[in-house]
Amino acid sequence: MEIGLFTFGELAQLPGGGWSDERTRMRELIEEIVLADQVGLDVFGVGEHHRPDFVVSAPAVVLAAAAERTSRIRLSSAVTVLSSDDPVRVYQQYATLDLLSGGRAEIMAGRGSFTESFPLFGYDLRDYDALFAEKLELLLAIRESDVVSWPVGGHRAAIPGRGVFPRSVQAPLPVWIAIGGTPESAVRAGTLGLPLVLAIIGGMPERFAPFAELFRRAARAAGNGPAPPFAIASHGLVADTSEAAADAAYPPTMAMMNRIARERGFTPMDRASFDASRELRGATFIGSPQQVIEKILFQHEVFRHDRFLVQMIGGGMPHAQVMRSIELLGTVVAPAVRVALGTPTP
Repeated sequence: MEIGLFTFGELAQLPGGGWSDERTRMRELIEEIVLADQVGLDVFGVGEHHRPDFVVSAPAVVLAAAAERTSRIRLSSAVTVLSSDDPVRVYQQYATLDLLSGGRAEIMAGRGSFTESFPLFGYDLRDYDALFAEKLELLLAIRESDVVSWPVGGHRAAIPGRGVFPRSVQAPLPVWIAIGGTPESAVRAGTLGLPLVLAIIGGMPERFAPFAELFRRAARAAGNGPAPPFAIASHGLVADTSEAAADAAYPPTMAMMNRIARERGFTPMDRASFDASRELRGATFIGSPQQVIEKILFQHEVFRHDRFLVQMIGGGMPHAQVMRSIELLGTVVAPAVRVALGTPTP
C-alpha cells in the first residue's frame, strides 16, 4: 500500500476577522511536502479551491515549486476541478510538472465539492455533470496523442488537429478520478480503466464498501481487469499520544467543518461527534501511531485499497505539530503498515 498526504492549504480565521498570512502558509506547505519526501511517504496531493479560506488555487504551481526540492515523492493535484478548467491547459501544466519532477506528476480529476470556480470561469452549474464527462474525455484524448482533434459542439471549442505540448515523461500521464460518494462516478472510473480515489470524511467507512466493489466490477466488465488502483482519503493527524492528537486536531477541524456546515445547512460538529469519528469504525485517523496503524489495517480489510491519503487540517494548527505528524506518519506508521501488508519499502 502507498501512504501519503494531501492538503487544501487551509488558512485560519483570525479573531478580528480575515485570515492568517498566505505567504507564511505557502512556505509551510512547501516545507511539509519536502519533509514528506524525506521521511519516505509515497505521494503528496495539493487541492484546488477559489475561496478566501484556502491558499491554493493553482496546485500545479505549488507542486512545481515542491518538485525542485524533492527527489522521490509523487506529486498530485487533489483535486483538479476539471469541470471548470481547460483540459488542454491541465495537461500542459501537469506534463510540465512531470518534466520538472522527473516523472512524478499525477492528476486527480474531480467535479469539486465547492462550486465557486464555476461562476468564476463562466460556467453554468446546471452543466455540472456534462462538463466533467466531456472534459475528462478530452483530457484522456490529449494524453494519448500529441495531435488532438475535437469536434464542434458541446461545451469546449473545437480543436482541428492541433498539437498539445510539452509531452509528459510518463506515458500516459497518470489520471485518477476523485469522488466523494457518487456510485455512478465509481462505475465511470472502472469502465474507463482509471484509478479511483474515494474521500471519506464522515460516517462509518464500511458503508462505502459497495463503491469499491462497483468500481472493480465495472473494470472487469469493461475488460480492464485486474482493476486499476483504488485509494481512500480521510482527515487525520498523528501525534505521540492519542490525547495530544485529539486536542491538536479538534479546533481547526471543528472550525473548518462548521464553517462548511453553516454554508450547506449540515449538522455542526461538536466534540462528541469528533471523538466518535476517531474510533476504529469512524472516518478520521486522529490518534497515536499505533491507533492509526490499526485503523489503516482495519480499513484495508474492508476496501483492499492500494493507497491511503491523510488530509491534515494545517490552517490554525501549529506548523510544528503538522511537521511532527508527517514525521510520525512516515517513520512509524507507514513502515508498520508496509510490513503488515507485505508492501516493499520505497
